[in-house]
Amino acid sequence: MEPVNLFDLATRQSQWLAVRQSAIASNIANANTPGYTANDVEPFEKILDRTAVTLKATEAGHLGAEATNAGFNVKPEEATGSIMPSKNTVVLEDELMKAGEVRRSFELNTAIVKAFHSMMTMVVKS
Repeated sequence: MEPVNLFDLATRQSQWLAVRQSAIASNIANANTPGYTANDVEPFEKILDRTAVTLKATEAGHLGAEATNAGFNVKPEEATGSIMPSKNTVVLEDELMKAGEVRRSFELNTAIVKAFHSMMTMVVKS
């Protein structure tokens, strides 16, 4: 049986969510560190835009291209709100909202994979 791209996509998103969760946790942990700049991961949509979907070459005469290596870049956020006198750019309310988004995304990702796995199991059993 050929691998299903949905599982690969879900795995990639889970990895991205884990990196983002780590960046958010680091921001919260350094909320009182003078001069600390809040970090975030580039949006998952940009990673998908850089990832090419390729066809499998089944014969020697087929043309093929390899998928790009899309990594996760953790970068400093631009200060949109007020900066603390200590030059710290972490806003706890924003970080907690991001943490909630990550949790909901993990739950959605898991639910989609579970539903797709159930469908695949029903197809194989019948």
